[in-house]
Amino acid sequence: MPVFPEEPEIHESLPGPGVPFPRESDAQALHAPATGGAPATASTTTAAAPFPVPGPRPAPPRAAPPRADRQGPPRLIPKPGPAPRRPAPATPQVEVQRIAATPAQALERADDAVDRLLDSGRNPGDVLVLTVGEAHPWQQHELSFGEERYWAQLTEGGDVFYADAALTRPVRREVVVLVVNGGSAARAAEAYGAALGRATALLVVCGEAGPAVAAAAGAAPGRPVKA
Repeated sequence: MPVFPEEPEIHESLPGPGVPFPRESDAQALHAPATGGAPATASTTTAAAPFPVPGPRPAPPRAAPPRADRQGPPRLIPKPGPAPRRPAPATPQVEVQRIAATPAQALERADDAVDRLLDSGRNPGDVLVLTVGEAHPWQQHELSFGEERYWAQLTEGGDVFYADAALTRPVRREVVVLVVNGGSAARAAEAYGAALGRATALLVVCGEAGPAVAAAAGAAPGRPVKA
């Protein structure tokens, strides 16, 4: 029987570095176990980890709305200047009327003037009669009941009040009738100034009380008295 020379055993080996496998299936087959049941261990090969899938990109941040307490830099408020001066209230103009009369006629002219004032609708409590000379008869009559009763009529203010032109009590009424029935010219002029300060609407001068009365009246003597 012929003897054949023994053929050398061929061992499979892995290709060297840089030498690719003929096919990907051949490389996997070499690392797979002979039984084919168990997976390859970490010592033989490692499965490639999947790449993470990127999620949605975050939206750009919104600008925060302005806060109510942050409204920009404070405005500079100019300092207020001095307050404008208010004009002083105008003093009510008092009308002055002159009735020509001698000292002996002054009382009678004054009574007529008072009657016309009351007939025109004036309130008796709005009329004050002042005498420069002798006291008016009605003043003397009221004083006969005592000074307390006399001054009470002034406080009550319900009737025409008769007093001396040198009256020191603070009395003001709408109409003042000044009776120049005596006294000196200086006293008559002084009484005129005081009577003008007591009247709020009308001053009637019966008699001569100096040149100031004629200038203030601006009319000829004997002008009738109006309400």
